[in-house]
Order: sequence, then C-alpha cells, then structure tokens
Amino acid sequence: MPDSKSPNPPDPSKNQKRGATTRRTFLKSVGLASAGVAALNAFEEVSSAQNNGAGASAVGPDSVPLRLKINGQMHMVKAEPRATLAEVLRDELHMTGTKVVCDRGSCSACTVMLAKTPVCSCMTLAIDVGDRDITTIEGLASGDNLHPVQAAFVTHDALQCGFCTSGMVMSCAALLDRNSHPSVADVKTAISGNICRCGTYPKVLEAVLTASGRKGA
Repeated sequence: MPDSKSPNPPDPSKNQKRGATTRRTFLKSVGLASAGVAALNAFEEVSSAQNNGAGASAVGPDSVPLRLKINGQMHMVKAEPRATLAEVLRDELHMTGTKVVCDRGSCSACTVMLAKTPVCSCMTLAIDVGDRDITTIEGLASGDNLHPVQAAFVTHDALQCGFCTSGMVMSCAALLDRNSHPSVADVKTAISGNICRCGTYPKVLEAVLTASGRKGA
C-alpha cells in the first residue's frame, strides 16, 4: 500500500549555489551600505562643528556685561545670557512701556524696533542684540511732542485695556518709517501679528491713516 504521507517540500536554499545573490541579500547589502554612509557623514559633521568651535568661548550661566544702545543712549547692564530683551528693558532698565503678555511671541505686545525692524522682545535674547539700535515706546516721543502715531491713537481712541497698545504703536510707527503713505491693506499687514483682545482694530486703522495724512484712503 503506498505511503499516504506527502513528501517534505523541497528547500529552495539547497538548490541555490553557494554565494549566489538573492533579492534578500541584495537589500541587506544596500541597507548596510547606506547606514555606513550616513554614519560617516554624521561623524564628519560633528568633527567639523568641533573644529569650527574650537576657539569659541562659552558664557554663562552667571550674568555678563551688556552694552545696549536704546533710544539713542548707551546703557550698561549685567544680565544672564538667557535673559530676553524684554526682561532687560523692564527689570534692569525699568522701561516698563514694553509690555510682556504672552511671553512666547504670539501677541506682539512686547514689540520694539531693532535697527528699525519691529521684533518681539520676549523672543529676542539681549545678548544677541549687539550694536543694533533699539527703539522702545519710550523713545518715540520727543519730549512732550508725541509721535504722530501716538497722537492719532489718542485722537481716535484706538485703545481700551492698553495691554497691546505699546506694541501696536511700535508696529505702526515702523510701518510709517518705511512707507509714509500706506494703504489700508498695508496697515492690516503691519499689525497682522498684533493681537487686540478688545477689538479696536478699526480705530487703529483710522489712527494710522490719519498719522500718514491718508484718512479715508
């Protein structure tokens, strides 16, 4: 009587010649080669960074002396390298016109001008300012003479709680510095990062257009 059991299936590996390349061995070899190249590139990048920074000196965590030009005057302060420009202005120099609201660069209430460019001072390290000129809300007026944007904000009642006002004024003043006759669209773009929870945006637009001499444009 014939054996009813099925014979064992053949082993494909026995039919392959020793050292023959298969799809699996090919993929393994390619993967190993790629990993080796990636590791070599990473090693070269680390070595290059170490060589480039060989002569660099670290600062901190203690306070370091800083020389800041603010509103046309030089100020010498000592602050930790981690201190933001907003913290130095408010805590070290007592220029509290710059407000800190969100403290994460989301509302722009802390806006100041850095080399005539509006920036969030809560996201700018004081140690990174260097020789660039800083203009704060305290530096816009000339004595008792308000900046045109400040005067227009008062005339048009373009503020309520006041938390956003100084940053809003700084953004608008920076706009007029680079574009003395902005359109409504220009003003909207300039204040697009400034959050006013009271919703006084229409009054802000009127104020800036008045300050530029284009009211109703």
